[in-house]
Amino acid sequence: MILRLAIRSLATRPVRTAVLACGFGFGIAVMAALLGVGAVILEQAHSPALAGGGDLVILGRFGRVESARFVIASVLGSPDLASRAVAVSPSKTATLYLMTGATPIEVDATGVIPSLERVVGVREIAHLPEWVDAPADRVWSSPAPGDVLRAMDRFHPIPATPEFSASWAEWLYFNGHTADGTLRFYLTFFVGPASVPGRRVAGVRLQLEREGKTATYSAGAEIDGARLLETAPDLDIAGNRVRLEGLRYRIELALPGAAGELALDAAPGRSLPPATLRGARGWLSGYAAPVLSGTLRGTLTVGSDRIAFENAAGYHDHNWGFWKGVRWQWGQVAQGDLSVIYGRVFPPADVADPERVPGFLGVLGPQGPLGFSTAVSIEEQSAADGHPGRVLVHARGRSLDLRLTFAVDRSVRTAMPMMQPGIGPALDVLQLAGEYAVTGKVGDRSLDFTARGAAETFRPR
Repeated sequence: MILRLAIRSLATRPVRTAVLACGFGFGIAVMAALLGVGAVILEQAHSPALAGGGDLVILGRFGRVESARFVIASVLGSPDLASRAVAVSPSKTATLYLMTGATPIEVDATGVIPSLERVVGVREIAHLPEWVDAPADRVWSSPAPGDVLRAMDRFHPIPATPEFSASWAEWLYFNGHTADGTLRFYLTFFVGPASVPGRRVAGVRLQLEREGKTATYSAGAEIDGARLLETAPDLDIAGNRVRLEGLRYRIELALPGAAGELALDAAPGRSLPPATLRGARGWLSGYAAPVLSGTLRGTLTVGSDRIAFENAAGYHDHNWGFWKGVRWQWGQVAQGDLSVIYGRVFPPADVADPERVPGFLGVLGPQGPLGFSTAVSIEEQSAADGHPGRVLVHARGRSLDLRLTFAVDRSVRTAMPMMQPGIGPALDVLQLAGEYAVTGKVGDRSLDFTARGAAETFRPR
């Protein structure tokens, strides 16, 4: 039908039809040319040459690279990539304002490391021999693994959000266990909101499990808020101490009923860098795992008993944020040269939709990250007492397809008053211990192992 109309139009009005056909064809040609030009402009806009040099530009999901020193030292510095990279040059752009006494002048500024810029071939500084690295640039040009850990483990100022400030808390968490799982501890150095201007409430809590029996020891104090931000993760709370020395965390405990010294040695690259979840009206929650799998040594004295940890498995993470009405699911297991961690945060419904906040699962090997997924399901199956009996985790992604089955053999319930919702039932956090069965693939590596691990979740009181 359309062909018949076209033939009749051409036969009755040939000139008008020819002009229309030429115009239509010309319009399509112009559109194709513009699309081609646009593609070239977009490609050039992402060119490393326009960014200053080099062969590759690395950006974060939303532009800025979070934990850039970790990326440089542990990801790009891993054996697989280090041999292929001549240099990595970080840069940061910002807007400055030059105050002239009249109208402020907006200035676009870029900060770089001069020596690294020369290596990647930036022409703008080739004629500036006096432009050299400052001593402080060494933390970027050759970041030491210990400095990366310290940057990941820094403490954060309390944001100026009065609506949530009373529920602000930040803590260093450590756990360790023997190979057979008969001896395990959970240790928290906790810093809460301000008690008075300049002072913060703080505490230390040790939960010790021996042969199926659980005991808890704790102490509290007020600490100086400014010093906390200056020195953390080096902490002093009620006679208890944490010190980060290179890749070793030294912990000294002097709790009523329990004392001793522990040392947790981190493995370079076996870390999960900081990530922050943000919601409405300034709400946030952050998490980092500086030590996904480490070696733990030390001795605790409880009463007349001397408890030794030798070549035990250790773990350390760091949490911060506003916690009223927040709950989570979390788990961790390590075996040989592998570390697996998963979790999901459920924020209050008035700051973010909990159903739209994805979970995560990450797998790290001896040379850095092996795989990561946010398509993660975490299913809890309750035992007869209402506590979780099994936890089923399934993660899928471009580089992994992994299943974890966690058989729970111990659980400890702890009240967390700061995290209680304004309405609804009160919740307790459950710390779980048991055995993981891990199967699936990560990259080109097949996994099939069992190992003891830990998990956390919440239940109504």
